[in-house]
Order: sequence, then C-alpha cells, then structure tokens
Amino acid sequence: MVRTQLIPRGIRDKRVLAAMERVPRHLFVDASTMTNAYSDMALPIGEGQTISQPYMVAVMTELLELNGTERVLEVGTGSGYQAAVLAELSKDVFTIERIAALAERAKKKFQDLSYSNIHCRVGDGSLGWPEEAPFDRIVITAGAPEIPKPLTEQLAEGGILVIPVGDLYSQMLLKSRKTGDNLSQEYHTPCVFVPLIGQHAWNKDLST
Repeated sequence: MVRTQLIPRGIRDKRVLAAMERVPRHLFVDASTMTNAYSDMALPIGEGQTISQPYMVAVMTELLELNGTERVLEVGTGSGYQAAVLAELSKDVFTIERIAALAERAKKKFQDLSYSNIHCRVGDGSLGWPEEAPFDRIVITAGAPEIPKPLTEQLAEGGILVIPVGDLYSQMLLKSRKTGDNLSQEYHTPCVFVPLIGQHAWNKDLST
C-alpha cells in the first residue's frame, strides 16, 4: 500500500509513511470488505459511515505536520484507523464519535493494539472536547460547511486544523493555522466525506 499507492501519489513525510506501514488497516475494516483492506478506496464500516481511503488518511496526517509532542483532537472516530495512525505520530489523541456503537468498536481495537495514548468519547464532535483543550492539532474526518467555531476556539496558538469543507456532495481539504485571532486558509485536494453532524455543522436532516 505504501510503496504502490502512497509514495507514487506524492506522500513524502517519512514518519507518516512509516506509521501507515505499522498500523494494520485490515483490523479496522469489516470482514465483508477484507479483500480490499489495502486498496486505495473508502470502505463501509456500518452505521452509514466509512473508513477513509489510505491516500486521504496520509494526506490529512501529513498536513498536520506532527513531530511527536502534540495533543491531537480527532472529530469522527469511525473505524479508529485514523486515530491509530495519529497515535503513532503524536503524544496523545482525543477522538470523538457521535455513534456509540462505532466508538465502542474502535475503543476495543485500541485496547487490543495497546494504544494507551488514545482517549475516546461519544458526543457531538462539532463541540470539540473543551475540558481537554487547547489542542496542538485538530483533524475533522467528516465534511462540514465551514470550520465549527468551538474547534477554532480550542485550537492552540500556532496550532494546525485540517477539515474537509464544502457542501454535502463534495469538499476541499482545508488546512488552517492559528495566529492570534486569525486562521490562515490553505486549500488542498478535492475530497468527498460523510457529513459532519452536529450543533455547529450539518443538522441530522442534512438540510441546514
């Protein structure tokens, strides 16, 4: 996967590549899709959610510029795969999932793989995790119409936030860096993510 997909498509961060070599993606997919565990595609994981394609996981992780000392907030635990990759590259990962069944499944995988630096909670990810803020890095693994305000408030000075921004059907990957009250905006690859549902994102009826 790393040699035939990620490197040829431009992923250069050696730490990211090494982390994605270490994390066993097949343990985070459903048995019914096991044959495609290392294919460069998103796969269903139940509850109407997906595990992101490896390339997108690599791009988002690379954009975070992790050096191993960071406290990272992930919004949208899903299968837990992205959180596991982040745990290989940072000090602590705080991950939020709104669907309890997915959160429990992911938590079990973290325990099985001995990730003691991943902390999970069930809740509205658009509200962040204020009790643990500020965060050096924030990554949102669901599409939103804009960056949820609570997340910008919980981002540390100099911190980086990565989020897919757009409509319900297509987004652009946005990287922002916080300087004082300002957030820089740097757009990257087009993408399609499941919608971020929450008080500061899409409503459950997906109309607003």
